[in-house]
Amino acid sequence: MSMVDEPLYPIAVLIDELKNDDIQLRLNSIRRLSTIARALGEERTRKELIPFLSENNDDDDEVLLAMAEELGVFIPYVGGVEHGHVLLPPLETLCTVEETCVRDKAVESLCRIGSQMRESDLVDWFIPLVKRLSAGEWFTARVSACGLFHIAYPSASDMLKTELRSIYTQLCQDDMPMVRRSAASNLGKFAATVEPAHLKTDIMSIFEDLTQDDQDSVRLLAVEGCAALGKLLEPQDCVAHILPVIVNFSQDKSWRVRYMVANQLYELCEAVGPEPTRTDLVPAYVRLLRDNEAEVRIAAAGKVTKFCRILNPELSIQHILPCVKELSSDSSQHVRSALASVIMGMAPVLGKDATIEQLLPIFLSLLKDEFPDVRLNIISKLDQVNQVIGIDLLSQSLLPAIVELAEDRHWRVRLAIIEYIPLLASQLGVGFFDDKLGGLCMQWLQDKVYSIRDAAANNLKRLAEEFGPEWAMQHIIPQVLEMINNPHYLYRMTILRAVSLLAPVMGPEITCSKLLPVVVNVSKDRVPNIKFNVAKVLQSLIPIVDQPVVEKTIRPCLVELSEDPDVDVRFFASQAIQSIDNLSCPHLAQPKFRAPFFSLILCWQ
Repeated sequence: MSMVDEPLYPIAVLIDELKNDDIQLRLNSIRRLSTIARALGEERTRKELIPFLSENNDDDDEVLLAMAEELGVFIPYVGGVEHGHVLLPPLETLCTVEETCVRDKAVESLCRIGSQMRESDLVDWFIPLVKRLSAGEWFTARVSACGLFHIAYPSASDMLKTELRSIYTQLCQDDMPMVRRSAASNLGKFAATVEPAHLKTDIMSIFEDLTQDDQDSVRLLAVEGCAALGKLLEPQDCVAHILPVIVNFSQDKSWRVRYMVANQLYELCEAVGPEPTRTDLVPAYVRLLRDNEAEVRIAAAGKVTKFCRILNPELSIQHILPCVKELSSDSSQHVRSALASVIMGMAPVLGKDATIEQLLPIFLSLLKDEFPDVRLNIISKLDQVNQVIGIDLLSQSLLPAIVELAEDRHWRVRLAIIEYIPLLASQLGVGFFDDKLGGLCMQWLQDKVYSIRDAAANNLKRLAEEFGPEWAMQHIIPQVLEMINNPHYLYRMTILRAVSLLAPVMGPEITCSKLLPVVVNVSKDRVPNIKFNVAKVLQSLIPIVDQPVVEKTIRPCLVELSEDPDVDVRFFASQAIQSIDNLSCPHLAQPKFRAPFFSLILCWQ
C-alpha cells in the first residue's frame, strides 16, 4: 500500500468490520474507535468518522451500546470542547432507539459532553437537541429528553428557561406513562438547577401533578422526588408541600408506593425538622411497620435503626419499640431477617437500660429463630451490643444461645459463629474464653463439613495471634497434636493444615520442638493424601526454622517421600526439596516442572 493510501486504511477497516455479519467483529471495531480517531486525526474524525457513525446506527443493541459509551469520552479526539457539538447528532439518534440500556447510555454520554461544553455552544447546539427530543413523535425520544434538562437549563437565557420549564411540564403530563416515569425520576436533578422562586411555583406544581398520577409506577418515582425536593426547600416550605404528600403516600393503595415511602422516610425527617417528624412522620412510619404487605414491612424494618437515630430515645421507646417487638415474631422470615440485620444498631441509640430491659429479649428470640439468616444477622453484629451493656451481661444473657448455635444443624450458621469467635474472644478475655469457648474451637476441627474444619484451623491461628504464643502453647498446641492420631484421614489432614497455619505465629523454637517432630512422624502415614500434604507443610516450614534443622530433619524426610510409590507424593516432595535448594543456592534454581494432573485437582479437602 502506498504512503498516500495509508491514512485511509483505518477508516476502511472500520467500514469493513462495521458491515461484517459477525457481531463480534462489529463490536470490536466500535471499541477501537479511539484508536481509529487518533490515526485519522481530529479534522478527519469530525468530517468523516462522526458522520459515518451517525448514518450507521441501525445495528444490534450491543453494538449501539458500545457506540454510545465510546462517544461519551470522544471530546479529545474531535479537537476539544470547542468541537464537542459534532458528537451530538449520533448520540441524539441513539436516544431514540427502542432498547432502554442504549438510550440510558446515550443520555449519560450527552450529559458528560454537555457538562464540558461552553455556554454559547450549549445554547446553539445542546438546547435545540433537548427541544427536538422533547417534541419527538416516538415516546423513546421524549423519555431520553427528560434526563438532559438539568444540563441544558443553567446556560439558557431567561426566555429559554421559561420555555424549558414549560416543556418539562408537558412531559410530566405526557400520554405515555414511560415518559411521565422518566420525568418523575429526573425531577430532582432538574429542580436542583431551577431558581428558588420558580422552584416553589413551577416545580412544585409539576410535583403535585405527578403525585396524583393514576399509574403507581409514576407515583412511586415521585416518592424519590420527595426526598430530593425536601433538601432544596426551606423547612417551612417542606412541611407545607412535601409532608402532606408523603403522609398520603404512606397510605397509598399501591404497596409499591408504600414500599418506596418506607425506604425514603428517614431522609425526610431531617428536612422537615423534629416537631413535624414527631407529629406526622412517626405515625406514618408506625403504619408502614405494621403494613399488610410483607415487602413494605421488610423495607420499613431495614430502616428502623436509621429512623431511631433521628428521634430521641423516649420517642423510639414509646412508638418504635412496640413495633419492633411485633416484627421479631413476624410471620415472614424475610421481615425477621431484615430486622435482625439492623436491630443491634438500636442498642447505642436507646442506651444501656432500655437495651437490657427491652432489646435483649428480642435479641434472644431472634438468636433462636428457625430461619438461619435471622440467626446469622444477629451473630454478626454482637459487638454493637457489647459496647452498650458490657461483656459480663452479654455473656450471661446471649452467650448460652451462641454456644447452642455453635452446634447448629446448618453449617453456614456454625461457620458464622467460627468467624465471630476471634472478635468475641478479644472482648471476653482469656479467662472467660478458656472456660466457655475453648472446647468448641477444638470440636470444630472434627466437623463433618470441610469448610467448617478449614475455618476452625484459621480460627486457631487468629486466636494464637490474639492471645500470644505462650497461651497457644498451653491451650491449643497440645490438644491439636493429640488429634493427629485420629483414625479418619480427613481429620488428620485438617490437623496438618492447622500446624502449617500455627507455625508462623508460634515461632521457630516451638515449631522445631513441638510441631516439626509430629509432622515428620506423620510422613509415614499409609494414606498418600496425608503424605503429600506432609510435603506441603514441610515446604511451608522451611522459611520458619533454621538452616541446620532444614538439612538435618526436613530434607531427609522429603528425600524419603520423593521415593514414594505415589506420583503425587513424589511430585510435592520434589517441589519442597527444590525450595530448599533454591533457598541455599539461589543461582542453582531449576525451572519448575508441570504437576501431574491428579496433583492439580487435589486440595486440602
